[in-house]
Amino acid sequence: MKVQELIEQLRFMNPEAEVHFSYNYGDHWRTHVAPGVRQVFEGAVEFSDYHRMDRLVEDEDDVYDENTGDYKTDVRRVVVIE
Repeated sequence: MKVQELIEQLRFMNPEAEVHFSYNYGDHWRTHVAPGVRQVFEGAVEFSDYHRMDRLVEDEDDVYDENTGDYKTDVRRVVVIE
């Protein structure tokens, strides 16, 4: 989903409503939990073979190519909802 698509969907929702995000807790019952959103920020992600999904890249040394100063080819800048 792109930011513009999120904005489009939010346009039709109650602006006073709380915002939560949901995910599978990973327990035996496959419970979906929905904690409240604490912050929204720009971050860097890369695909994790271990997790089989994107993971946040929090160490700046892992984000940038030391030779070019650009993002590493497998790192993407995204909006993160936490």
